Amino acid sequence: MTELHAVDSVEIRILVDNATDGLSTVPPHAQTEFAGLARRGGLALAGENLCHASHGFSCLVTATRGTAKRTVLFDAGPDEESFRRNVARLDADMGAVDAVVLSHGHWDHAGGLLAALELIRKRNGGADVPLHAHDGMFVARGLETPRVFLRFGEVPSPDSLERHGARRDATETRHTLLDGTFELSGEIPRNTPFERGFPGHQRQAADGSWEPDPLLLDERALWLRVAGKGLVVFTACSHAGVVNVLQHARALHPDVPIHAVIGGFHLAGGTESIIEPTVNAMRQLDLRVVAPGHCTGWRAMGALAQALGPAVDPIAVGKRYIF
Repeated sequence: MTELHAVDSVEIRILVDNATDGLSTVPPHAQTEFAGLARRGGLALAGENLCHASHGFSCLVTATRGTAKRTVLFDAGPDEESFRRNVARLDADMGAVDAVVLSHGHWDHAGGLLAALELIRKRNGGADVPLHAHDGMFVARGLETPRVFLRFGEVPSPDSLERHGARRDATETRHTLLDGTFELSGEIPRNTPFERGFPGHQRQAADGSWEPDPLLLDERALWLRVAGKGLVVFTACSHAGVVNVLQHARALHPDVPIHAVIGGFHLAGGTESIIEPTVNAMRQLDLRVVAPGHCTGWRAMGALAQALGPAVDPIAVGKRYIF
């Protein structure tokens, strides 16, 4: 495996998130959607010029090392309409995308994937797009609730992805991407006693029956190393547990501090019971930036803010971070 190289800087643009927030003050490393609108030319602050918040997650990550820039699209949100609208409103350069990473096999991260591939290929001259997607993502899934079974929308099939120009890498073990600029985890070890996965989550077996699938072993995290700061970790949903994700990144790079963690921490609904131990464990990791969003939930957001203070800088659609 190629060594993970330190990059000079990284820019993260939130293309899809559950929340919109152009008003809250932000630290120097962040920019709100409203400020970005002004930066792109002072268009009117009006609905037609703004993104849509939607239940899902997607971000565009551009790393700079010397004169080279490498860009990864991490997830694609829940649907094509939201993805296309937000890319257009943010004037995001999809032609610069060098690779796409799908974090796990859920509709709210994969629903906009075919649209993303179309936009990338429209702007890159029609070239195929490297797509990193675990084989375990392509199964039907759902959630058993006290009242009803909710079947999830399915991830686009490997055949449909190929027809849309994806060149899929199904490697399941940890490996670097784009000449050592990014690193994609393999299966995330489940070591914490309180992070037990997604309660009620099920998958469809080959015989058509449904079986428990709380661990979602296809889920992976992405990170890169910023010189002078440390690791910036992307965890789209943290079904493996955000503490497990961070401890895994630290174990693989014991001499590199974790500067930031960005994404969904899945501490809402059936996992609200582990908010307290999660926050206590994250307090021990000495994180400089904690940017929760998507499935984290407002109770966990409040607990994190109370415990970690100014380190907490929640994501919102259209927001931009630079480290």
